[in-house]
Amino acid sequence: MQTPPPMPQDPYRSPDADLAGTQGPVAPAPDLRWLRLAAALIDGCIAMVLIVPLMFVGGYWQAAFEAGRSGGLGLMPLGTTLLWAVIGFVVFALVQAYPLNATGQTWGKKLLSIRIVDLQGNKPSLVDLLVKRYLPTHAIANLPCVGLLYVLVDSLMIFRQDQRCVHDLIAGTRVVRAD
Repeated sequence: MQTPPPMPQDPYRSPDADLAGTQGPVAPAPDLRWLRLAAALIDGCIAMVLIVPLMFVGGYWQAAFEAGRSGGLGLMPLGTTLLWAVIGFVVFALVQAYPLNATGQTWGKKLLSIRIVDLQGNKPSLVDLLVKRYLPTHAIANLPCVGLLYVLVDSLMIFRQDQRCVHDLIAGTRVVRAD
C-alpha cells in the first residue's frame, strides 16, 4: 500500500510551539455595566436631593410652569437652561470632588466598589476627571434635542466590548473594580 504524499504546510495554521509568556486564555474584564448604572443612579439621586430645592428657591419651577402654560412647546429659555446646567455642574463638583480626588470614585461608585482609572490603571487627577470626563458630557446633555441624542449614544456605548462610554473615550478613562 502506498502512503499519500505529505500535505504542504498550511500557512494559516497557528504554530504548535508553546509561546513564551502565555498562560492560557485571558479572562475578559468583569461585566461592570449594571454596577455602573446603579452607581450613576445613586449619584443622580444625591444630586436631585440637593438641586431640586435649589431650583425651587431659585424660581426654576415657576418659570417651567409658566413656559408650559404659555401655549408654546413648553421649552425653557436657553439662558435659563444653561444657567441651571452650570449650577448643576457646580453642585456635582462640590459633592463629588472629595471622593473623586481621594480614590477616583463618586459616592455611588464608592458604595458599589468600582472606580475610575486612566488607561494605564492609575487614578486620574481631579481636574482631568471634572474637565475631561464630566464637563463635556454635562454640557452637551443640557443642549435641547442634541443633548438627548448624545445621552442615548453615550449610554449605549457601554455595550462595546471594552465597556467604555463616550465620556470614557473623551477622558481616556475606564471603570474597574476597586481593590
